[in-house]
Amino acid sequence: MAMFESGEDYIETIYRLKKKNGVVYSIDVAKELGFSRPSVSRAMGILRQDDYITMDEVSKEINLTDKGRKKAVEIYDKHKTLTSFLQKTANVSAKIAETDACRIEHVISPSTFRGIKSFMKQFND
Repeated sequence: MAMFESGEDYIETIYRLKKKNGVVYSIDVAKELGFSRPSVSRAMGILRQDDYITMDEVSKEINLTDKGRKKAVEIYDKHKTLTSFLQKTANVSAKIAETDACRIEHVISPSTFRGIKSFMKQFND
C-alpha cells in the first residue's frame, strides 16, 4: 500500500525524535506536529497496521520497523536535500526552505529528486 502524505510526515517525525531523544511516544509526535492526541493515535494505528511501526504494549514506546526506518531515511534525506537546495538556489531563509521542502518532498518525482541530489553533490564538492 502506498504511504499517505501525512504518514510520511509521521514517519519522518518519529525518525527525527528517535535520533534526538532515543525514545518516542505518541505524545511526543503530537507535540512536535501540533496534532491532537486522537489524530496521532489513529495515524499510529494505520502505521502499525501497514508495518511501518511497532508500539510496545506496556511502555507505549514507538519504534520503526525495518520497512519504516527505510522509508523514514528516504523521506529525511529528501527533506534535508531539498531544504539545502532551496536555501542555496532560491536564497530563502532556513524556515521558508524547510516549509517548502516539506511540501515538495511528497510530490517530487524520483528522477527530479535524483537530479537535484546530483546537482547538490556537485555544488558541495
